Amino acid sequence: MKVQLTVLFLILVAFGLIFVLTQKQSISNIQSFVTEPTISLPPDEFTAIPSPTPLPPEQQAFLELQQTAQELVQNQASLSAIIKTLKGDITIELYKSETPFAVANFYQKVQEGFYSGLIFHRVEDWVIQGGDPLGDGSGGGTTPTELTQKPFTLGSVGYAASAQMPVRQGERTSSGSQFFIVKQDADHLNGQYTNFGQVVNGMEVVEEIQVGDKILGITIQ
Repeated sequence: MKVQLTVLFLILVAFGLIFVLTQKQSISNIQSFVTEPTISLPPDEFTAIPSPTPLPPEQQAFLELQQTAQELVQNQASLSAIIKTLKGDITIELYKSETPFAVANFYQKVQEGFYSGLIFHRVEDWVIQGGDPLGDGSGGGTTPTELTQKPFTLGSVGYAASAQMPVRQGERTSSGSQFFIVKQDADHLNGQYTNFGQVVNGMEVVEEIQVGDKILGITIQ
């Protein structure tokens, strides 16, 4: 009987040792899995996305002009420009629906403060003209010509142009900044120049303008 109990005791001790060793190995395997992952991930690799090719400056400027024209036309309110001079203010109604690009071009320049400090370089009995950054009638770049059925009458406002300006898409371009105001009807300009506005207040100021008088500033409302 004593021999049987001794054998049974030894068997139980052996099973206990096996159980303890098995548990230690399981814990060791878990710790190894947590602290030393068997899978090593490669570093992230990103495919570089090429930057879009920038548009040529002239094309970019045209797209911006087109966007401005659309925004102005969609706004139902009328649009006016007030030219400030030492001799008084000249208020111009702008034809944003009939000549959207011309008005957008003028609007952009006004918003940039382009005209502030420029002069009226040309004054004749029938017209005044200003807005040239060079002050001699040769500067200001170009803009597309927009012809309408509106006649040039007393107070009409148009963009200057000349035979020397380049022709694009079959039409002569206009000055990108120089504008004129006629002091009498000017039928000879009809269908030749962009007519983009009308003086609604301040024609007496237009009559007083002399060569060299400054544009103090222009505001849009």
